[in-house]
Amino acid sequence: MSHAMSNAADLLFAPRSTQLRRTMVDCQLRTFDVTDADVLSAVLDTPREPFMSEQVDSLVYSDAALLARGAHTSRRLLVPMVVARAFQEARLTKSDRALDVGGAGGYSAAILARLVGSVIALDDDSGFVETAQRGFSQLGLSNARALKGELSAGLADEGPFDVILVNGAIEVRPDALLAQLADGGRLLAVESAQGAGVGSGQMMLWERIGDVFGSRRLFPAAAGPLPDFARKSMFAF
Repeated sequence: MSHAMSNAADLLFAPRSTQLRRTMVDCQLRTFDVTDADVLSAVLDTPREPFMSEQVDSLVYSDAALLARGAHTSRRLLVPMVVARAFQEARLTKSDRALDVGGAGGYSAAILARLVGSVIALDDDSGFVETAQRGFSQLGLSNARALKGELSAGLADEGPFDVILVNGAIEVRPDALLAQLADGGRLLAVESAQGAGVGSGQMMLWERIGDVFGSRRLFPAAAGPLPDFARKSMFAF
């Protein structure tokens, strides 16, 4: 990707980036039943380039599961249409406090920042944390910040959260994250079978009502596995 335009804010009005975002919204999001006007507007207003690394210009807004590289981690990203549909299903409000888990360079958290009151992007790779915070600052997203920490542990000291998005496939129920939901809070993650890799899974929604956690399947979704949420293998002797 060209570095001629290094300031993320400039990309909001750059003709090529603007057109690529509009094409993505029209050809990917709308055809995936994303109809919420606020979600569509947030995606249109959020350039993806500042939050990516080593991606060629033509692929940044593709529907491929791109690989992001941090300081010591490589991670498959959720495609934008899956992120947008998840946010639509989460029934976001401007008063929500959100936690974005494992979002790599911070693109999904940047979209969230336009839809909720505040968002924290949590990642265990310092390179991703730095990329996210730089992008937030350049876009003027003062209600978003990036912190380093263990993905499966969440950020109990910063909670409770109204919305939590896990950016990847999980094999076990994320109990520590569920415990950080406020009453009425929602958690979204792609649930996949053990060892399924980047295959097809199901976007799941958990909702907390008091001390009870209900869950339901939302739609099929492919996602890269997050090792922090992998089921531990059992060996028989």
